[in-house]
Amino acid sequence: MSNEINFSEFSRQSLKGVLIISGKFLFQLLKGTWVVFLVFITKASKISSIDAIYFYAMIVLLLLFVVIRSYLVYRNFKFKIDGDYFVLKNGIIAKKNTAIAFDRIQNVNFSQNLIHQLINVYQVDLETAGSDKTEISIKALSLSDAKALRQKITSGRSIGNEEIVVEETEKEKPLLTIDVKSLLKVSISENHFQSLLLLIAFLFGFYQQVEDVFKNFIGEEILKNYLSKGKDILLGSFLLLIIVLILLSIVAVITSFIRVFLRHFNLSFSIKNQAFEIKQGLVNKKAIILKRDKVQHIKITTNPLKRMMGISYVVFKQAISGKVKKTDKQIKIVGCKEEHLDKIKTTLFSSFDFNDVLKEKPHWYFTYRIILRNFLFLAFFNTFHYFIFDGINQIYLNLLLIPILGLMIFKRVKKTFFKATDKLILVGGGIIETSETYLELFKVQNVKMKQTIFQRRRKITDIILQTASGKIKIPSITMERANELYNHILYKVETSTKEWM
Repeated sequence: MSNEINFSEFSRQSLKGVLIISGKFLFQLLKGTWVVFLVFITKASKISSIDAIYFYAMIVLLLLFVVIRSYLVYRNFKFKIDGDYFVLKNGIIAKKNTAIAFDRIQNVNFSQNLIHQLINVYQVDLETAGSDKTEISIKALSLSDAKALRQKITSGRSIGNEEIVVEETEKEKPLLTIDVKSLLKVSISENHFQSLLLLIAFLFGFYQQVEDVFKNFIGEEILKNYLSKGKDILLGSFLLLIIVLILLSIVAVITSFIRVFLRHFNLSFSIKNQAFEIKQGLVNKKAIILKRDKVQHIKITTNPLKRMMGISYVVFKQAISGKVKKTDKQIKIVGCKEEHLDKIKTTLFSSFDFNDVLKEKPHWYFTYRIILRNFLFLAFFNTFHYFIFDGINQIYLNLLLIPILGLMIFKRVKKTFFKATDKLILVGGGIIETSETYLELFKVQNVKMKQTIFQRRRKITDIILQTASGKIKIPSITMERANELYNHILYKVETSTKEWM
């Protein structure tokens, strides 16, 4: 059974896209003004009937504006395929014409949030290296249209006016699938400290947004008194502070579990036609097609818990512009075992065997610099603790903190290394986590040697490899070895004829 889909003429997305556009616009409005509505509700008994009518009328007019605007966005959003270009016309007042060559597209993303799933449509995003956001986002397409569009863009074949035939074939078995049991292992071994920091930041941000509401409920002076007393109690009792941190840590662990299950639920990873296909998500389902030649380098990371379970995660680094956050162009695969890692590296690199390659460690100055930085941190922490807590439990804190810092220094020095072959470089690092970055030398955009005045006296330098996906640093190596590596990388870059974008 097949469906003939023609993209040679301008087409619109599904009419259901009006609901998606309206919902997104309403969410953005509510995100910025929900505090105003909360204040209105708390003061509803004090507002006159005339003011209430004006308020409700404003809401009705706002909803009407959202619907009209969304329909105009839908009507003016038209796209087609012209040769090897995706062409888009959009805009309500300011009209825009956009044409993107297929070879500029890094990946094609399918996604379905709850609204998409309810009305049975897909959002399709086309991402390129040079944009600080998604280049083109089609809010609502049927599954057959979305698959046909993805097939055309990823195949890179020119069709002119020919039609794309989407045939239903037997599904290939994915290279990696994550069931609930495996996902639980991933959740247990996550970085819960990061979740704790995010939770604390969220609580501070939430309080700042609702501070005015609390003032209306209990009064500004009473609120200040409560906060002052709470602060004195918390800072005056070290035990209470520890209890609060433990409770927040428990919430952070639970948050990590929820985040992993929502993001990576039902994850499957396949390799098709030298491209990677990743599907995952529970509430917000995503399917990503990542072209092999668009991957700049990969980073494989594990930690003690993951190592015990025999799993790692892989981050595919893509080209980014200067305006893009590095995390925005990363695609992460969790729960990878050794055979999965070998298959990924085999697909990306012609050779990746480093078993017989010498592991090169940084100069001893690298260790000295890390020890000095941690000593300064320890001195600052002790000074801060002495003035805030009057030196209470100072000795016990140092007995706990010094071994932890010593272990962290040892781990970082041990895990920092690099290995270089004729075509590939492997850079290791980490403290608690262990990371290995694989980079093909011909993809280096710029290589430079960077020295401080202290390094210059010891005849050592840092090497900075600038790639389209960011910088990779090799710290504190001798000038003799740095010059050899510098010249070799420049030679590989200048003589290579391979495409890396």
